[in-house]
Amino acid sequence: MTTSDPAVPAVTFRCSEAARERDDPFVATAPPARCWLLVEHPGPWGHQALGDAGYAPEVVEAIDAFCRRRGARFQLIRRSRARGEPAADRGRFALVDTTPGAESVRWGRVASADELPAALADVEAVTTPSSEPVYLVCAHGRHDACCAMRGRPVAAALSMTHPDRTWETTHTGGDRFAANLVLLPHGLVLGRVPATEAVAVVERYAAGEVDTTWVRGRSFLSAPAQAAQHHARLAYDEPGVDALRVLGAEAREQGVTEVTLDGGPERGTIAVVVRERWVASPTPLTCSAGRAASMRVYDLVGVTSVSGVHGLDVSVAGTAG
Repeated sequence: MTTSDPAVPAVTFRCSEAARERDDPFVATAPPARCWLLVEHPGPWGHQALGDAGYAPEVVEAIDAFCRRRGARFQLIRRSRARGEPAADRGRFALVDTTPGAESVRWGRVASADELPAALADVEAVTTPSSEPVYLVCAHGRHDACCAMRGRPVAAALSMTHPDRTWETTHTGGDRFAANLVLLPHGLVLGRVPATEAVAVVERYAAGEVDTTWVRGRSFLSAPAQAAQHHARLAYDEPGVDALRVLGAEAREQGVTEVTLDGGPERGTIAVVVRERWVASPTPLTCSAGRAASMRVYDLVGVTSVSGVHGLDVSVAGTAG
């Protein structure tokens, strides 16, 4: 947003700056995705990743159908590069399954985008499993300037130490939380990651732990389950990536959900109750939105260890409804 009065200096609105000033909560904002389909594309990237990629209509249709069938999120990816360095497009693509306990990364290669429909029709046969994690950094400036301004320094920092694992990517949701970082194959979506902390964040993830400071959620889970898992991590000081697996979720009443988690042999089953509410934002939630909107947040109602040797009962009184 800018002023139209020539006598007043123009001030460019940046959604990420406004969100930081308000300290917008970002727990339970990871975009839903059972799988992630990554396709190498050197750019430039248009506003819409798939629609503006320059692919033939039949390629777009095949990718769209595949993503709907698999519950996959489509992302264009490219290597982070220095200004003036030529773009590289070697036709790589990957299918990442984020199912808890069955996470996997499979890489393949095509000579051109026109070969993608055939490759996706038999994707397991034409791809090779990889044990290497994948680090996606949203740097999609055409979608939101904040993503490029805050994302590219993070991608550059990670590329210095983990060049084979790091990719710039298109819109991952939550522009105002830039820089956004996705850790695959677990589908952990992180927000407001500083470039100075990025290397430590991914190295901790590679070691099997996650810092709750930056976690927006896990894309495989529903929003209430993301919130419940986060609150349980805080209550039990549990950093393990594979810990606190979601067992189920049940709606209690309007906006209230009880989520059960596997706390392991010592904690047993954990029940977490969260309440959804909407908060009006005084400014737009993205740089290009043009008008203010509301954001969804999840309050903790209580955390209870249903069974296990070491119990914990945390109740929160007076939670907003």
